[in-house]
Amino acid sequence: MTKILFDRLGGTRGITAIVDDVVEAHMNNPAINARFLPYKEQPEKLAVIKQHTIDFFSAGSGGPVTYSGRDMPATHKGMNINPTEYMQAVDDILKVLDKHQTDDESKKDVLAILWSLKDMIIAK
Repeated sequence: MTKILFDRLGGTRGITAIVDDVVEAHMNNPAINARFLPYKEQPEKLAVIKQHTIDFFSAGSGGPVTYSGRDMPATHKGMNINPTEYMQAVDDILKVLDKHQTDDESKKDVLAILWSLKDMIIAK
């Protein structure tokens, strides 16, 4: 029997490490870092965003977690994220998954999740 994605990503500990590294990657990516760098000066807000991201992805990957944050359109409303920025974020995530030695099946599953969210995030 195949493990659920949540378990394949290392459960809460693994997903937390992935989210931490993804945020760092976004902050170092010149194509999108303007959206993320201001949070360095707001560590409390950054911690909340990270926790919502951990909960969202944990719940969405089959974990025993309840996500209580806003939905994707509400979260990204007014941000006007363009397709290039979205793809830069996806690329960062895939690079972090490589860094964490995530297997190909799990990377494909994560990519499918990211692709399913695209229209809820771009140009909102």
